[in-house]
Amino acid sequence: MENKNKTSYALEIEDRLIEFTSRVMDMADALPKSYAGKIIGNQIVRSGTSPALNYGEARSAESRDDFVHKMKVCLKELRETHVCLKIIDKRKWFPEKRLTPLLEECNELVAMFVASTKTAAGKSQNPPS
Repeated sequence: MENKNKTSYALEIEDRLIEFTSRVMDMADALPKSYAGKIIGNQIVRSGTSPALNYGEARSAESRDDFVHKMKVCLKELRETHVCLKIIDKRKWFPEKRLTPLLEECNELVAMFVASTKTAAGKSQNPPS
């Protein structure tokens, strides 16, 4: 992939993460004000905002290994957010039509980060001869 395409792809990912973060924050604001709602709300805001912020750091990584590490942090936080969304779904706090698109976007982002991490990790483990 040429450098311009890499930059374009990176900006697309960043934009999707920012949009995802915003949607997670909106959902957290609309959770019930019960004890459980507040706990899950606090947790999903932390895990749901982390990928966008950490991806910014990954783009400025000092090495390929640093990049892989930061991408794995993003992936870990996306998976945590996915579990929070499943808990919210289980509690029936939102209609399915509101929650399903967010779950789907989270799954797509996880798949993208898995693929990117594998690609980058493979390159760092197989240096050119």
